[in-house]
Amino acid sequence: MDTVTALRELIGEKAVLDAAELAERPAGIWRPDKLRGEALALPRTTAEVASVLRWCHAHGARVVTQGGLTGLVHGADTEPGDVILSLERMREIEVIDPRQRCATAQAGVPLQALQEAVEPHGLMFPLDLGARGSATLGGNAATNAGGNRVIRYGMMRNMVLGLEVVLPDGIVLSDMNCLIKNNAGYDLKHLFIGSEGTLGVITRLVLRLWEAPLSHNMALAGLESFDAVAALLKHMDANLGGTLSAFEGLWRDFYRLVTTAPAQGRPPIAGDYPYYVLLESQGADPELDAQRFERALESAFEAGLLADAAIARSESDCADFWALRDDVEQVFNGGFPLVFDISLPIAEMEGYVDGLAAALPAAIGEHKLWVWGHLGDGNLHLAIQVPVEAAERLRPLAEEQVYAPLAAFRGSVSAEHGIGLEKKPWLPVSRAAGEIALMRSLKQTLDPQGLLNPGKIFDPA
Repeated sequence: MDTVTALRELIGEKAVLDAAELAERPAGIWRPDKLRGEALALPRTTAEVASVLRWCHAHGARVVTQGGLTGLVHGADTEPGDVILSLERMREIEVIDPRQRCATAQAGVPLQALQEAVEPHGLMFPLDLGARGSATLGGNAATNAGGNRVIRYGMMRNMVLGLEVVLPDGIVLSDMNCLIKNNAGYDLKHLFIGSEGTLGVITRLVLRLWEAPLSHNMALAGLESFDAVAALLKHMDANLGGTLSAFEGLWRDFYRLVTTAPAQGRPPIAGDYPYYVLLESQGADPELDAQRFERALESAFEAGLLADAAIARSESDCADFWALRDDVEQVFNGGFPLVFDISLPIAEMEGYVDGLAAALPAAIGEHKLWVWGHLGDGNLHLAIQVPVEAAERLRPLAEEQVYAPLAAFRGSVSAEHGIGLEKKPWLPVSRAAGEIALMRSLKQTLDPQGLLNPGKIFDPA
């Protein structure tokens, strides 16, 4: 019996697409190519996921799990013979518990859907990123997503209380509890968070919720030096009493890119400063928090940390500020962007970026470099725009300039997007040989046939 027929018998005729049907579907929201594979399964429940994996395990079929296809490191790429397991039909938010402040949801729920569902309960799910409308909770967990508010709430790992996971052989591992404190042996969920679908398929999650903030204050500031940027982070965090929720950095060229045509954004302040910072504070007292936020900015001016700043006076202003930061599509205008996601100590950022800017002309020739990111937690995004026709030839040369210097201060080649296929050659920059060997041992133990998302993160031993 062929794969498509077998899977249709397991989960239904309309729940499995054949190779011709799936070839009409895009391989990712940022990509022009189409999916490749032998079959695409669309289960609705954990039991159906388990039945698909059990059959694939018995017949030696490779399986690649897909969520919202918003990744940037080719972590969900497939080959013609693969079975694609899409969780797009698993979109039920099962429980929202205001007393325990947790939510239970299937893995295919889009991030934004959960954010909106908890709002009427006076709660918030603080993970937030530009692809919120498409990225799924299961994908967020599988890649340990970060986003805009890591400085206050941490990565996705900090927000997951329980998981239900299907192992490669179809066995279901379920630990769906709402406990923040649970030291009863190994915390197995952390094996699967950040594993990029190589160890198991996350099908359901219990997620921690927070009380929704009652105040929201934002400003966009221009600064004359990177020393002032670092000092401003410490100053605002110290003066806002734990309410600083975002500290986003934008280098001048990126700020100009998103505030001039064809971009829709308009500059709240002049575009002449070398650095810009987007500041956000969330609190519980609208009047007092606004006063404290403005006093903190005033004292930063008095200390010579700020050159200029615009303060948001409404939620509309806040949305406009965030729109500037999130308008990363502008890096696609006029060429092909090689996009990078790294983390490094804040003290090393200025020297690192300056060194990269100095090295790129000789290494790759004509290009444009834009830098922005979640500076408060050490995460920078880089886009190196090159001519479309030269992109694949220049990619390895650009990667060398971006990744190799990180080894000197134990920076990470992936702050929040994962490794996938794209960063696999550079994993040793951030992980020691012993660490990679242990990763391989875990993969071998849980997936001895190497069927689940094969070839991602590292090669088999």
